Amino acid sequence: MAGGRRLTVEVVGAKGLMPKDGQGSANAYCVLDFDGQRRRTKVKPRDLDPAWNEKFDFTMPDMGMQGDLEINVQNERNSGTGRRSSFLGRVLVPLSTVPNKPEATRWYPLQKRGLFSHIKGDLGLKIWWQSDQNSKGKGDKDIRESVGVGNPNMEVIVGGGGGGGKTKKEVKADMVPEGPRPNLITVPEADFTVKETNPDLGKAVDYKQHYDLVEEMSYLFIRIVRARNLMGKDNNGLSDPYARVSVGPVKAETKIIRHNLDPEWNQVFAIGRDKIQGGACEISVWDADKITKDDFLGGFMIDLHEVPARKPPESPLAPSWYRLESKTGKGRVRGDLMVAIWWGTQADEAFPDAWHSDAGGQAQFRSKVYLSPKLWYLRVNVIEAQDLLASDRVMAEPYVRVHVGPYQQQRTMRAATRGGSPFWNEDLMFVAAEPFDDMMHLIVEDRIAPGKDEILGACRIPLMSIERRIDGRPVPSRWYVLEREGARGGPFLGRIHLRLCFDGGYHVMDESSNYISDTRPTARQLWRPSLGVLELGIHGANNLLPMKTTKDNRGSTDAYCVAKYGPKWVRTRTIFESFNPRWNEQYTWEVYDPCTVITVGVYDNRHTFPVGPTQVLKDLPIGKVRIRLSTLESDRVYTNAYPLLVVTPQGVKKMGELELAVRFSSAAAVNVMSAYLQPQLPRMHFFYPIDPRQQETLRVAAMNIVALRLMRSEPPLRQEVVQFMLDTEAERWSMRRSKANYYRIMGVLSGVLAIMNWFTDICMWKSPVTTVLVHILFLILVWYPELLLPTVFLYMFLIGAWNYRFRSRTPPFMDAKLSQGEYIGHLDELEEEFNVVPASRAQEILKFRYERLRGVAGRIQNALGDLASIGEKLQSLLSWRDPRYFKSLLLKIFWLF
Repeated sequence: MAGGRRLTVEVVGAKGLMPKDGQGSANAYCVLDFDGQRRRTKVKPRDLDPAWNEKFDFTMPDMGMQGDLEINVQNERNSGTGRRSSFLGRVLVPLSTVPNKPEATRWYPLQKRGLFSHIKGDLGLKIWWQSDQNSKGKGDKDIRESVGVGNPNMEVIVGGGGGGGKTKKEVKADMVPEGPRPNLITVPEADFTVKETNPDLGKAVDYKQHYDLVEEMSYLFIRIVRARNLMGKDNNGLSDPYARVSVGPVKAETKIIRHNLDPEWNQVFAIGRDKIQGGACEISVWDADKITKDDFLGGFMIDLHEVPARKPPESPLAPSWYRLESKTGKGRVRGDLMVAIWWGTQADEAFPDAWHSDAGGQAQFRSKVYLSPKLWYLRVNVIEAQDLLASDRVMAEPYVRVHVGPYQQQRTMRAATRGGSPFWNEDLMFVAAEPFDDMMHLIVEDRIAPGKDEILGACRIPLMSIERRIDGRPVPSRWYVLEREGARGGPFLGRIHLRLCFDGGYHVMDESSNYISDTRPTARQLWRPSLGVLELGIHGANNLLPMKTTKDNRGSTDAYCVAKYGPKWVRTRTIFESFNPRWNEQYTWEVYDPCTVITVGVYDNRHTFPVGPTQVLKDLPIGKVRIRLSTLESDRVYTNAYPLLVVTPQGVKKMGELELAVRFSSAAAVNVMSAYLQPQLPRMHFFYPIDPRQQETLRVAAMNIVALRLMRSEPPLRQEVVQFMLDTEAERWSMRRSKANYYRIMGVLSGVLAIMNWFTDICMWKSPVTTVLVHILFLILVWYPELLLPTVFLYMFLIGAWNYRFRSRTPPFMDAKLSQGEYIGHLDELEEEFNVVPASRAQEILKFRYERLRGVAGRIQNALGDLASIGEKLQSLLSWRDPRYFKSLLLKIFWLF
């Protein structure tokens, strides 16, 4: 034994295994192999989620802690007969990742063994090192040094030639960050699954099917139009009347009309049927009094059993006059009140502007539709300047600084002067929104001394005067007069040569390219025809967590939803104090590209209580859901409950569930298929590409413009909401995202690696029958090379046909394992992800993060170097720089023949 240590493995169980017994189940058992030592669990008959909970110990070899623990999951055919088993998957655990004490159960995804393996499911394990009595003095540091973990000087080589490279399993081990061993934070997988719901749809508006994706919600509508001949209560014989509606515990009031005996309100109240108690509705009129109690001006009762039902497109119900009655007897009140009352649903045209029993009557709590401003790219080509005058000196290195709007500023490079005329010929790009009310401010400056610049001249250009174009054809340039900064009509200070234009052939990105919802260019004449309609039904949320505390120390959540697709934003009404709000609102968008994404976010409204004039509150995000249209079948309704997951500095947290119904209806399937054969972005992005770094700067500028415009709407769509929907933190460094992207790349390359392993098995004659068949196929392709491409396409077709059975029945959602959300490493990784820039942590923590980042960057650097080495070897093969390698390749080909 090496140092008296043992490797302890507890096989907890498996879940989601592939059925292999022909009856939709499996007889699963595990075989554990480590350094020639083999262990086996019991067989769990007819169980796709078996639980073993068996513990095994392995002795350590004398050579140290190199290698891996391999666990194969097998299916025993005809359980108990001892016949040949079938493969269900395997797990490779590098020793460098094994902790020194037991930790929480970690679920490992089952891997394929070869190209033809069809595997799914996960295996739950607990693995740790255990010391014997004679080795208690050996610390964790010795173990870490023996496997190379925590050594900043250890080099990692990925891929390279000459036998010095690492395999896929060793590369995965190297992704474990350096530093203290993390305590894994595990979240149950059930919390991440998308659940299918079966709501009762299609009853809200059957006549046009405009609301067939939401459940019907019944409301009592009361329209109070006006009153006449009311009794005056003040000294002038007038009143300040308002109307009050009382239905059980629900009470609502109209606005107050000052000094009027014939007031007109024309307000609608919508009271949910679930809020109504009793069978009567009381409507009364009162006189507002600021000093004493309000005076009663009369009222009446309406039996709710006698109220008619109405469904659009029927004409609105005509209001009727009701005589006001007194509570104490005749002669106390007088006058009449015009009222219309009916039963309806959320499809009623009076519903959007009505006072709601679950959302109140303020406009900022009602549902609303917003549109993003039309964005353009502004191209400023700074060519040259002439007749510039410097104060008693020779110009050194002048440059031009350009301002567009309050937040966009760029500058040219410093140019050397030629005969007193600097020449730049440099393009600067900005984002502008219609209507073009802003001015472009241009300043020419020269460096006098380090940190001190002199303004040589300036000019202001209205954006409305700039020409627009839809392609790459050049626009004429112009000379602009430079004046003194801040002065109009001042002395002549020179002139500057510019070429200005708005580029309408680009699509101005205001969201991440990974979750883009619109790809159309700015110019409308370049738009493609619509491909179909996207319909979204927002049903409600379940089990939301409390987001704030009320005055009586109760947890509360006032939730609303925001959905964004293309330039159209929608916001549902706010439901007060409910952890299970029901909205049942439906919205529609035109679809121009099927490879786009719709984003739906849930927020807590922090403006439901009055705040002081200096207090600023921001709506808090609860979570968001993204759905790719390319994963939706045409004309099919998807009704699912999506988990709302948020990554916090303490780990992944489930905030609740959001129930949605989605349907993508296409007019013609041929048009949708043809869209896949065309580039996603407009042609200008390929003919005149924008630098990626500049593209991200322009995206941030576009996002700020959209946020400010929507903030100025009434009611406003708040800036923090827009920024959360558009992913403002997409470029922030995150160790968790880096790991996720690494595993994404390995997932993409898994097919190539499987082919390489399969080819290695062929060369090693691991399966003689397969090797002979491959050689026969190779000889056939050599004799008939025209069959090569048909064979490849046939094989691809067979793979696609085989995988058709395992296609997802629900839209894909966040993969907890792939995104590293199911188990998080050291909590410092998450704290680093959420830390502000510049960081405000202790120097020791920043040093640890820097060393960890150096380790990751070193591995990436070595990986790039190995890829370059492989490319150079392929290049040397064709250039005869390595003749022996070329000869050995010829011998291999000859041996195959």
